[in-house]
Amino acid sequence: MPTFSPPPARAQDAVLDLAAALIARPSVTPDDAGCQELLGERLARLGFRLETIERGGVKNLWARRGTAAPLFCFAGHTDVVPSGPAEHWQSPPFTPTQRDGRLYGRGAADMKSSLAAFVIAAEEFVAAHPQHSGSLALLLTADEEGDATDGTVAVVDVLRARGETPDYCLVGEPTAVRQLGDTIKNGRRGSLSGRLTVKGLQGHVAYPQLAKNPIHLVAPAIAELASTVWDDGDGYFPPTTWQISNIHAGNGANNVIPGHVDILFNLRFAAVSTPESLQARLEALLARHGLEFSIQWTLGARPFITGRGALVDAALAAINAETGLAAELSTSGGTSDGRFLAEICPQVIELGPVNESIHKIDEHVSIADLPRLAAIYRRLLETLLPDHV
Repeated sequence: MPTFSPPPARAQDAVLDLAAALIARPSVTPDDAGCQELLGERLARLGFRLETIERGGVKNLWARRGTAAPLFCFAGHTDVVPSGPAEHWQSPPFTPTQRDGRLYGRGAADMKSSLAAFVIAAEEFVAAHPQHSGSLALLLTADEEGDATDGTVAVVDVLRARGETPDYCLVGEPTAVRQLGDTIKNGRRGSLSGRLTVKGLQGHVAYPQLAKNPIHLVAPAIAELASTVWDDGDGYFPPTTWQISNIHAGNGANNVIPGHVDILFNLRFAAVSTPESLQARLEALLARHGLEFSIQWTLGARPFITGRGALVDAALAAINAETGLAAELSTSGGTSDGRFLAEICPQVIELGPVNESIHKIDEHVSIADLPRLAAIYRRLLETLLPDHV
């Protein structure tokens, strides 16, 4: 193990300073804007071996300290969504600003505060436990807010190929609803999207007997799809839902019956259903309505779940010790990079700051929450990677 210089005792603003330095780098997806380099320099001083994994123009960082099992991995993304109109922000989106006990800036909550807390927790943990058991790693990507095709999934491909798979993964997504520590995401629903095209016969609206309006034809099927009970969910997941996100037909003229209608839809599905079963049921329903149709299917994510065990129990205990809260386990929300990590890691959770302002104008995070978040992460490491006896 390389030698390192232990960091000085952490001041209360250590996480704040690092989070602010990250926010000041305008890393709009898929541009990392130097965030990984900044974090990598600090990790290298702790004895982490740094490996840059690039694919499709996306930069990813895999940093690992140690070679033994178990392997604990912090995972997160340095990229952020665009700021939107800068003039609508109270302060410039990429100028970290403290106001009313909050740190403002794009990425403050999603998820540069978590990244800063990862590193500070690692520094504190390694300084106090230089001979800890197992290994500690960080996986950082700049392709989570974008297509997510060359980010975490690319690193997972590399790790899988060489048999380097984590035992525990914590994704720093903002999970808290009202206050830090109230929610842990221990799984996510699957996401199955489709582009449905229903064929009709174009014609003049004054002569409907000479045409077939595809909107009218598909309407009864839409009503049935909206009321269909796909499954009852289970102890971890709510029932599967089906939602339309867009309907488009016609050429813009109000006197033309369209020749076809395109419908974009999505199924957020529980683990009790499979993509194959959902596709079969939906296509059978459309066929029963006598429609002439085609569907382009896209599987965005398979569901994953981490039940009670070493990682969840350690996270619950760490949160309770730092906040006094009994965190709720949840699988709500959209997809995350946890779906890729679950392919190679048996225990994956998401735990981070309050998510109320993510992707919004004036995104922010509570300054008081920053050292507490780092302390929660550090307690996790102390539980899962104890000192050698």
